[in-house]
Amino acid sequence: MAKVAIIFFSGYGHTAKQAESVIAGVEGVSGAEVISIQIPADGNLDDGVWDTLAAADAIVFGSPTYMGGPAWQFKKFADESSKPWFALAWKDKIAGGFTNSASVNGDKFSTLSYFFTLSQQHGQIWIGTGLLPANTKAHGPDDVNWTAGSSGAMAISPSDASPEEAPRAGDLETARLYGARIAEYAVKTRS
Repeated sequence: MAKVAIIFFSGYGHTAKQAESVIAGVEGVSGAEVISIQIPADGNLDDGVWDTLAAADAIVFGSPTYMGGPAWQFKKFADESSKPWFALAWKDKIAGGFTNSASVNGDKFSTLSYFFTLSQQHGQIWIGTGLLPANTKAHGPDDVNWTAGSSGAMAISPSDASPEEAPRAGDLETARLYGARIAEYAVKTRS
């Protein structure tokens, strides 16, 4: 089985909902196994997380976009990843990322770029969404990739929306398709 680890932080539950869709995408791929790791509010991870990530074939990063980048809890994890970085422990593992914010743009690309740079420092192989944007007048929030992410999955959760209300259907389906794409590559590379 190809192991896909999804490590993410969620401040209010919206990014956790997006993560659930990524997880569902991985679970739908034969030969793939998902490991979900939610970074706690204090940012402290159990020591066993590092062994789990070392054993994974793919590592997917997730965080809400706060003030133009990932949440500090995710950044703490990234900074602590210098130990596996020094040993090239994640070299050639597949990587991907997803983010969520309240605004239509909200500088989500900055967060995905941060994830990409982190993955490249670790020597990982980045997988984009492989999806065309839904960008005509007929499209809206219920369409796949309405947020138009190519490098990773993006979602919009209005600031007054509960996690039951957002992210909306199109963003969740985008995240599911993205999880499946990453899992498919992980299975191929493990064969």
